[in-house]
Amino acid sequence: MSDGDIIITPALTIPRAELQFRASRAGGPGGQHVNTSSTRVELLWDLSHSTVVSDEQRGRLLTKLAARLDAAGMVRVVASDRRSQSQNRDAAAERLAMLVRQALVVPRKRRPTRPTRASREQRLADKRKRGERKRDRRRDNHD
Repeated sequence: MSDGDIIITPALTIPRAELQFRASRAGGPGGQHVNTSSTRVELLWDLSHSTVVSDEQRGRLLTKLAARLDAAGMVRVVASDRRSQSQNRDAAAERLAMLVRQALVVPRKRRPTRPTRASREQRLADKRKRGERKRDRRRDNHD
């Protein structure tokens, strides 16, 4: 991260101005420290109004990250596993970067292939063998 911006790819960087950080008290074990300090960080990014993603990218992100969107169209990432707020802020930013990076990957189109001659012959041989085994069982039962 450079000065608060989140680098997703060399061509895509989310500026700090589009991000909102919220701090709150983290739950779980930790004793006095966890009860008195706001170390849990919530990172919000307004995907629907972002200026850095193209319409195509926005559509892909909206479908892939649908589970992480709230009613206002904000992507929400939470980090509370570290001890300090700054570490959790960095962890949340890294998680958002990973989420967006993975969501932007366009899967390769599958090229249909035909089974090889050897695999077809092997399948038919296995089938014949199975049929013979069942036939042998039948003969034994009728004797």
